[in-house]
Amino acid sequence: MTRVLLVDDDTELAAMLQEYLAQEGFEASVAHDGEAGVTEALSGHYAIAVLDVMMPRMNGVEALRRIRQSSDLPVLMLTARGDDIDRVVGLELGADDYVPKPCSPRELVARLRAILRRTDTPAASDNGTEAIRAGALELWPARRSATWRGEALALTSTEFSLLEALVRRAGSVVSKNELSESALGRPLARFDRSIDVHVSSIRHKLGPRSDGLSWIQTVRGQGYQFVRD
Repeated sequence: MTRVLLVDDDTELAAMLQEYLAQEGFEASVAHDGEAGVTEALSGHYAIAVLDVMMPRMNGVEALRRIRQSSDLPVLMLTARGDDIDRVVGLELGADDYVPKPCSPRELVARLRAILRRTDTPAASDNGTEAIRAGALELWPARRSATWRGEALALTSTEFSLLEALVRRAGSVVSKNELSESALGRPLARFDRSIDVHVSSIRHKLGPRSDGLSWIQTVRGQGYQFVRD
């Protein structure tokens, strides 16, 4: 069974989600504060963590920051509905996606499965030998790893999926909706800035081109384009 870590101080909600996840084939454990959540997340026992933003002792944003210092464990954030600040900060720190509260257990499970599909190990027949290249960037989809100018490039699972979608069509414009479907596993919602935040993070990691422009260019009203050399 896939092990899920739920970090939320709402004991009733956590118990309800834990029961629902069990019915859906997951094994869920619960931590009720940020400090305990970080300790559990770094234990290596879980496939994914769900972090509530508002928690005692250590909030979810700080917990995510500490997890990302030493782990690429997929993380789904639970944010207050309409609270764009926490949402954007969480994505900037490396959250894979978010769900606004109150959320339905069905939606939470759908988001978890979408993230886990992206991080599952591909079939062994691939052997990780086929790379996708665009200039100094190399991506190995089977290994979910990347190098930039010969150096390892640290990417979250969502950032990797997003960059892969752009590089596979380098030189062409990819719409935000296509990117949301491939990188987040869901249609782009109105006013959803997730793709923009993830692209901003990737741009920062790649740095500028020699002409000072970004490797990922915005095509207004259409989407994003990875620029070939």
